[in-house]
Amino acid sequence: MSVTPTPQTVVREIGAFDAKNRLGTLLDWVEAGEEVVITRRGKPVARLVSAREGGTQADAVRAVERMRERAAAQAGKYDWAEWKALRDAGRA
Repeated sequence: MSVTPTPQTVVREIGAFDAKNRLGTLLDWVEAGEEVVITRRGKPVARLVSAREGGTQADAVRAVERMRERAAAQAGKYDWAEWKALRDAGRA
């Protein structure tokens, strides 16, 4: 398990086996404002965050930047009309 401090939040990383055995502890961490990334064989597969907290504008900006990076890496492989339809379906 590792802990990565960031300016806003502490992100803890834990393996899936340990996460299963320490769920109560993970929930305590998340309730205290931390994020938990669950990995399988060292690769991130899930992220636990508080259900009470809404995302900040900075979080939204970072999410958009990540999406743009992924889109650039997959240049030409996306149907933008499909993306827009999926976006709009999520707003309903």
